[in-house]
Amino acid sequence: MSDFYVPGQFREANAYLVGVSIKREHDSLWSVEDSLAELTRLAETAGLKVLGQITQSLDNYVPATYIGSGKVEEVKAAVDELNVGTVIFDDELSPGQQRNLEKLFGENVKVLDRTALILDIFAQHAATKEGQLQVELAQYEYRLPRLTRMWTHLARQAGGGAARGGASGVGLRGPGETQLEVDRREINSKIAHIKRSLEDVRRHRDQYRQRRERTGVPVVAIVGYTNAGKSTLLNALSGANVLAENKLFATLDPTTRKVELPEGREILFTDTVGFIQKLPTHLVAAFRATLEEIASADLLLHVVDIAHPMADAQIEAVEEVLESLKLSDKPILMAWNKADLLTDEQCALYQEETTRYGDSILVSAETGQNIPELLSKIEEVLRRQMVKIEARIPYNHGELLNLVHEYGEIEVETHEAEGTYVRAFVPQRVAGQLGEYVKI
Repeated sequence: MSDFYVPGQFREANAYLVGVSIKREHDSLWSVEDSLAELTRLAETAGLKVLGQITQSLDNYVPATYIGSGKVEEVKAAVDELNVGTVIFDDELSPGQQRNLEKLFGENVKVLDRTALILDIFAQHAATKEGQLQVELAQYEYRLPRLTRMWTHLARQAGGGAARGGASGVGLRGPGETQLEVDRREINSKIAHIKRSLEDVRRHRDQYRQRRERTGVPVVAIVGYTNAGKSTLLNALSGANVLAENKLFATLDPTTRKVELPEGREILFTDTVGFIQKLPTHLVAAFRATLEEIASADLLLHVVDIAHPMADAQIEAVEEVLESLKLSDKPILMAWNKADLLTDEQCALYQEETTRYGDSILVSAETGQNIPELLSKIEEVLRRQMVKIEARIPYNHGELLNLVHEYGEIEVETHEAEGTYVRAFVPQRVAGQLGEYVKI
């Protein structure tokens, strides 16, 4: 087995899961068992077969090995008995912990953590060049501090390199260390190159967004926990054929579709990567170009799998990511999806319960239940974001007046010598397009 982790390399391996419950985190909505159940689904999505799991309750993670020495021995015994090739830990391990655990479990056992597993799934599902670049950046940033562990085979291959450097070798570094520095420089160079490429992507997206904003078309970003049904909902809203599978992170790259609202106005829906609990900040940062689509949206449509037993915990995880992106103040409409999996009695109960989240509606993307009502609700929420303006638009800027007609609600319109006077309610982005012609 290679010393260098390659995405998808362990898909056929038997896996064993390890989770830790920290006593001071008793107020978390996620129990260690719930989190390991999700980790099982992640492993299965990556193509692994989970043969068993173990948990431990601790005051703090053990610095050297994440779990206590007794548990390490239990895991090793289970690995030997079950013929396991991969042990997966439910948190991000430090490079030192990963290195120590691999030594303890033996060279035929690969140790992964939740982050590496998510990266593997991302690598499988990134279809566009942009998505692939973002995954590659996250992979290299994950690998960089782990070079000592993963690239020790280079030292073995180098043989007596130090001796070739001089008769005594005094003042010269060992071959492994020298190669390690070369490898580190190589990866830093790749990271810098990918970041430059992604900056080009970001600039391109900025130009696209600016053109889109000039049209005045409102944008609704679909956010939610992975597998909440975002892609299925986008299909139901737009009649599109976006990949929708019952898998975690089935879609990774953003998809945008134009949809007509009940009153005839057009809006854009953008589906983005699903969120998940324990999503490391560097992974979020790697997807900056995609997540900026959320930042530019007029409304966030938060899709929740209402039939999921951990729905409240999933909502909390999504809200934490939005807060980390400084987007929690944006207007949010909750779409409680998968209502078709509830009984009529449960639907009635949830309909009452969901009002505590503000703007919300119960829907089923699968059956189309309440999809027209959802569009009406979106229209209502967007209307509340409108601002009242007065403007005198010169006759040679008829395209601006068209924006007011198409996306605004006009109270007064008169034709004067200098241009057309309008008093209207318009979306913020249309008011911005009118610029100097706005009086109030």
